Amino acid sequence: MTQHIHARTVWISDVHLGFKDCRVDYLASFLKNVKCDTLYLVGDIIDLWAMKKRLFWPKEHYEILMLLYQLAEQGTQVIYVPGNHDDPVRKFAGQNMGPIKIMHEHDYQTVKGKTILIMHGDAMDAYVQHSWLTKIIGEVAYRTLLLVNRWTNRIRKWMGKPYFSLSYQIKENVSGAKKAIEEYKSQCIKNAKHRGYDGVICGHIHYPDLDISDDFMYANTGDWIENCTALTEDFSGKFHLLSCIEQTQLHDNHIKNEVHVA
Repeated sequence: MTQHIHARTVWISDVHLGFKDCRVDYLASFLKNVKCDTLYLVGDIIDLWAMKKRLFWPKEHYEILMLLYQLAEQGTQVIYVPGNHDDPVRKFAGQNMGPIKIMHEHDYQTVKGKTILIMHGDAMDAYVQHSWLTKIIGEVAYRTLLLVNRWTNRIRKWMGKPYFSLSYQIKENVSGAKKAIEEYKSQCIKNAKHRGYDGVICGHIHYPDLDISDDFMYANTGDWIENCTALTEDFSGKFHLLSCIEQTQLHDNHIKNEVHVA
C-alpha cells in the first residue's frame, strides 16, 4: 500500500499512458496518496508513439488524467513539460490545458533558493553516441523484453516473490548501456551548468537517480513502466527519490538516496 506523501513539490515522468506496460495501478495509488504544492509532469506522460501503432486507451489510463486534473483543481499547481513521446503537446507551450500549465522547460526555485532546470532530456540524445535502447537491444527487442518481464513478474507474484526488472538489470550490467546512461547524465549536467543552473531534473532514460556533487544536483525521475519512481522535495529542502514497488536492486542503489541542497 502506498504511504501518504506530503511534499512541497513532486516530479514524475515517463508514465507512457496508452502503452500496455504502463503501471497505472501503482501510479493511481501514488496520486491518490500524494499532497503537494506543485506537481511536475516531466515528459512522456502520454505515449503518442505507441498509440500511432496501436490504439490502447483503457479506462484506467483515462482515470490517471482525471486524477491529475483533480489535483490541479484542488489547488496543486500542475506543470507539464512534454517529452519526445508526447512531442505534439510542445506546440502548446505557454498555454494551459484546463488547469494544467504546459511549458517547454521550467525554472524551479528550491527551498534554499537554488535554481533547477526542469526538462525531459531527449534533447541530449544528440550527444549520446551509444544509446542503449537503439544500439544495444533496439526498440523491438526492448518491447519483447518488457513482455517477458510482464509474464515473469506475474509468475513471481503468484509465487510470493518481489518484483524484478530484467531491463534494469541490463542497464546495470551491460557495459554499453551503462556508458550511455553515464554520457546522458554528463551531458545533462554540462548543459545545465553552461546555462547557469544549480541543478537539473529530467527523465527520458527510465533510470532513476539522485546525485549531488560539487554543489550541483542531478536527478532523474525514472519512469512508471519499470521502476515506478517519483522525486520529491520536502518543506525543509531535502530531496527524496521514492519507489512504489519492491525492487531490491533499485532500492539498494538509488531509492535510499536523499540530498539536502544547501
